[in-house]
Amino acid sequence: MKDSGENHGHPYRRLDRRIEEVVHDPYAERSKPREPAACPDCGAVFTHGRWAWSGPADGAGEHLCPACHRIRDRMPAGWVTLAGSFLPAHREEILHLVHNEADRVRAEHPLERIMDVADSDGTTTITTTGIHLARRLGDAIHHAYQGALDTQYAPDEYRIRVHWSR
Repeated sequence: MKDSGENHGHPYRRLDRRIEEVVHDPYAERSKPREPAACPDCGAVFTHGRWAWSGPADGAGEHLCPACHRIRDRMPAGWVTLAGSFLPAHREEILHLVHNEADRVRAEHPLERIMDVADSDGTTTITTTGIHLARRLGDAIHHAYQGALDTQYAPDEYRIRVHWSR
């Protein structure tokens, strides 16, 4: 639609509204827990509308956080697969980088954690409780060691698969 003077100088104006896709995370809580609440497994505290590492709150009720729920159910949201001929000789330093990045993210975002690190058939797979941590781990490894990085978000699901090789 051309500007008729009522668009305040913008030559085009969208008349339809943007509809955001709904990404279904089965571990996202339908309602907020009563505040303050503390996770009995990890000690994170839900206060001021978010989970944080703020220490025990007086009178906090118990409520399992979504990350611990995923860990108990063994249902990761992210998979980071490391492969290639470069991996065996540098696996320990790559995992050191991974754990440092995970610690940095976890300090600010308690629901983003590494669940497991497993080796199988010359690959290492890191599972995470959140999609953001998996993406950040892949980006950090790629930034430090180059190689090929492939990130795949699952449509209509709250999952990500990151594959790095060199």
